[in-house]
Amino acid sequence: MRKHYLLIMLCVFTLLTNCSGNDDSTLTSENTTSATVETGKLSGKVMSQNGTKPIGGASVFTFDDKYKIYYTTSDSDGKFTLDAPVGNHTIYIQTGNGSNFRTEISATVKNNETLNLDVSQTKLNQVAKIAYVKGTYDKIEDIIQILGYTATEITNNDLANLATIAQYDIIFLNCGSRSNYSSNPALFATIDINLATFVANGGSIYASDWDVAYLVGGTTNTNNCSLAGGFVPDTKLCSKNIGTVGMVGATVNNAGLTTALGFNTLNIDFDLTAWQKIINYDPAYWEVLVKETSTNDALMIRTNHFTATGTTTIPIGNAPTTTFVTVCITLPGNIQISLSVPQALVPYLVALGATVGPCSGSSTSGYIYYTAFHNHASGNIGNAGVILQYVILNL
Repeated sequence: MRKHYLLIMLCVFTLLTNCSGNDDSTLTSENTTSATVETGKLSGKVMSQNGTKPIGGASVFTFDDKYKIYYTTSDSDGKFTLDAPVGNHTIYIQTGNGSNFRTEISATVKNNETLNLDVSQTKLNQVAKIAYVKGTYDKIEDIIQILGYTATEITNNDLANLATIAQYDIIFLNCGSRSNYSSNPALFATIDINLATFVANGGSIYASDWDVAYLVGGTTNTNNCSLAGGFVPDTKLCSKNIGTVGMVGATVNNAGLTTALGFNTLNIDFDLTAWQKIINYDPAYWEVLVKETSTNDALMIRTNHFTATGTTTIPIGNAPTTTFVTVCITLPGNIQISLSVPQALVPYLVALGATVGPCSGSSTSGYIYYTAFHNHASGNIGNAGVILQYVILNL
């Protein structure tokens, strides 16, 4: 009986306390956000610009009126289903950090209903300005064209003009494009400085096989780790042309790339002798995306940690006119994602814990991608072609 009396008195005390007019002060942010939110679903399929290729690994997201993010990614077939709050919303579709390829869709979400977006709405648009240097063995421009995107051909003379390359967001360096190095080393010394400036200010580049020389120096026959030229320090990367012809079993070493591809193992046919083999690299500087299965040797690497002292500060590509800003948002499970959002949203997202800039790397650096294998649109390189689609869309 005494126990019941004490329990009754405790309940009365609790009720009196809660009626004192101070109950709002006991509410935490967890309490205030735990209310049920009416949601519906959006489904669709992310496609390339011309509607011919599905795009896997794309970020699909929106925000509610309190700037909480609702986020998912497309699978290897480009398909996605996004839970979203009820109401009128802008849906964002992006690859990479969204600075080069992105699409915006207006959609009305209804409670407990699924809205199927048409493929004409979910095509991934190119906002980047892309250039390429023609090579002897590779044609990355063919892959770009197959996806429905556009790129402008430039030359090594153009690379030596900073004002020219500053017009672009991405530059692709096809294997063999550095073949005339020995005839004009002064030209390439200028190119080294310009590429350093380009990347340090947010431009991204991709090089394949022998064109590692643009990164570390030398000619198309890079054969040691202490060559003059290049703009990536020798301590960060060394590659030698000692790879031998044949099929190489490879493993995808990156979760995002695996999601985009739908597989994590592949065979790459190195159909030319003396391909560049990565001898050593700084693992704190480079991320390995694909490696040789039997040896764990890196075959595809990327970094956005590039910095250089004394380089010119210059706007790159569409940066002067864009109204989008790259931010880092932390999802449940402490998963961090880099996205581009309208500038007007940035203060609200920062107030919720987002940070301005990418989640990793230098805040001003663009990406450098390098593959030891070639970038044919078709040909005898196994199923590496889809990996190169990922490279294009995630620079």
